[in-house]
Amino acid sequence: MNEEGRGPSAEPLLTLIGEHLESIRTALDDAQHALLLTRLKALAEASPDDGMAVPRALQGVRLALRQLPFGHPVRTMVDGVRLVAAPPGPQAVTDALKLVDLLAAPGGAPVPEPEPQPEPQPEPQAAPEAGPEAVPEAVPEAVPDRDPAGRADRAADPLLREPALSAAEATARCGGAPPPELIRLPDPPNGYRYPEFQFPAGGGTPYEVVLEVNRLLMAEVDPRGAAAWWYGGNSWLSGPPVSLLGRMRDHELVGAATALVEGE
Repeated sequence: MNEEGRGPSAEPLLTLIGEHLESIRTALDDAQHALLLTRLKALAEASPDDGMAVPRALQGVRLALRQLPFGHPVRTMVDGVRLVAAPPGPQAVTDALKLVDLLAAPGGAPVPEPEPQPEPQPEPQAAPEAGPEAVPEAVPEAVPDRDPAGRADRAADPLLREPALSAAEATARCGGAPPPELIRLPDPPNGYRYPEFQFPAGGGTPYEVVLEVNRLLMAEVDPRGAAAWWYGGNSWLSGPPVSLLGRMRDHELVGAATALVEGE
């Protein structure tokens, strides 16, 4: 956010929103503008300590911004997002709160800065075991990895701690190149990981309902946001959507994802 009184954001999308507040107001009707405010408020209220909440809320903001017309700079950024390794940090929460105030202010007049929020203290992570006593089999990884740095990265990222297939395993299960709707998460230096829940436990190709939901959640554009939806709690459902695969009717899972997209 480079207008007077607005500092840069840690999340490029939020920076761009701050640079185009007036054109966003003009391009959206009242209902669409209200939805964007609702999504930004959800991001502003997300707990920085929750590794799923911030990516999931940011995905909601991106979906609301897809109501902007083609050619608008913010819409162009949303459509052009590609896979990234780093999740949005806690600064995105503070920046969203500032944007809520700026978008809601009559005439676009800046409002007083919110009270600074204390930076969350990361929970200490156990150092990866080294030496001949280490037992690689004790690490719950679907992708073989004996690299301590790689294990440390996954220990700090809740999405990478979930069971997953390697790119080669996913290709074998799909009978060829995995479809773009599948969630794939960068895992340097081991390549990409495909969350295991997308495939039946007994083998076979991906669940059709997973592909349909992932299309709604723009998994090809924002795989972290889509994964956070599957693993996180859901007000429409009785538990995390990932736990309901095969237990709930497909159309109910699709309906819950549609509710997020449409802002219900």
